Amino acid sequence: MNVEKILAIAGKPGLFELKIQTRSGFLAESLSDGKKITVGLRSNVSLLSEISMYTYSEEKPLVDIMRAIAIKENEGPTSVSHKEDNTKLMAYFQEILPDYDADRVYASDIKKVLNWYNILQAKGMVSKEEPNLINAEEVKEQVVEEIKLSKSSKTKK
Repeated sequence: MNVEKILAIAGKPGLFELKIQTRSGFLAESLSDGKKITVGLRSNVSLLSEISMYTYSEEKPLVDIMRAIAIKENEGPTSVSHKEDNTKLMAYFQEILPDYDADRVYASDIKKVLNWYNILQAKGMVSKEEPNLINAEEVKEQVVEEIKLSKSSKTKK
């Protein structure tokens, strides 16, 4: 599963793929409709590879949770819609991640994860296989460095 360049942007529905860096931010393409948008440096953006969820023992990376869903669903769409009632969502998530911290993981978080999984699954981006962590770290460092360079060049002007 390659989600290193997949973004969640606050205030924008769905997921986006990071395309290129611009002077004022970067260009992202929507995974749902393919429209390209520019995202400023002040926008609240999260890389999916950096998101994790609380368990009673540790924080579990979102990539591992997505892989667990892919294993349960045989790389197909989830059997539970993200629009189901909270009890069904929590019961489903309990099957995926038995030790998730129910006090700190809200139903809205579970809805996002299931919705994101279905978006990625529709694009053929989910997998039962282990991610290549070295590659993920390299991409993360590259994206962070690009953002830092963009911010520093903007402040020099």
